[in-house]
Amino acid sequence: MKSVVKTRTLRQSAVFKATPHEVYEMLMDSKKHSAFTGTKAKISAKVGGKFTAYDGDIDGRNVKLVANKLIVQTWRESQWPKNHYSTVTYKLEKNGSGTKLTFMQKDVPASFAADISEGWKEYYWSRMKEYLNE
Repeated sequence: MKSVVKTRTLRQSAVFKATPHEVYEMLMDSKKHSAFTGTKAKISAKVGGKFTAYDGDIDGRNVKLVANKLIVQTWRESQWPKNHYSTVTYKLEKNGSGTKLTFMQKDVPASFAADISEGWKEYYWSRMKEYLNE
């Protein structure tokens, strides 16, 4: 019998003093992703392509990519139940002279939801702003 994992959906947004292209590249370019996180990332820029981040602690696959506008990925943290993936969606919209990133992550294991939610703020949005010298 298949085990059922209780899940949560996370929703966040952040505004960056950068173009949608710059924010998209930070998330999708291996070198730029590695630079702002300070850890190794390997990211395919193709639909169906795989990615790893944070020295392999995060992995997944690109589901849908619309350059500078939308990234949809399957995503998992290494401590999650085996073969359990969430779905991450990043929407990028021009916002004045910057970019608004609207983020949603579905199917996060409930026992990890609080830590993952804080992790996005600490290890992504704040580090991206530091990288952009905001």
